[in-house]
Amino acid sequence: MDDVCGLPSGGSVPIAARALPPEGAPPGLPARVVVTEPAAELIRELVGRHGPVMFHQSGGCCDGSAPMCYPDGEFRVGQRDVLVGELDLGEARVRVWISGSQFETWKHTQLVLDAIPGRGSGFSLENPTGRRFLSRARTFDAAEQEALAGFPPRTGADFED
Repeated sequence: MDDVCGLPSGGSVPIAARALPPEGAPPGLPARVVVTEPAAELIRELVGRHGPVMFHQSGGCCDGSAPMCYPDGEFRVGQRDVLVGELDLGEARVRVWISGSQFETWKHTQLVLDAIPGRGSGFSLENPTGRRFLSRARTFDAAEQEALAGFPPRTGADFED
């Protein structure tokens, strides 16, 4: 993957960070989640205001399908929720989760967290900033899907005490 994410409109956005590779992963294993520079800037701002944060990719309903940003630990992760990845943004490590059923639908795509002007959704921390997080996706090619199959993501059940 390039350091740029292609957008449906034909534009592109620079990628600021990729999820950390799973333990034992080979070099070049594609990240299941990446973050654009505008999103990384907004995450750093929110961490400065609220402390550590986490994301849960919404599955719809009242907040559409927006990535929701919460203070870390405020959103209760379920046993079947999938950890799409952990982003290292220097001063902040951010876990990105998605429901298990939604992951099954999206597992062939790389989640691209972006930020654009607009109003945030629901209870997401960026709501009052005048910017909102947006999910984009890039389809993995067959070789990437095969490589990722050897490194299934962890679930909420893996984190229970």
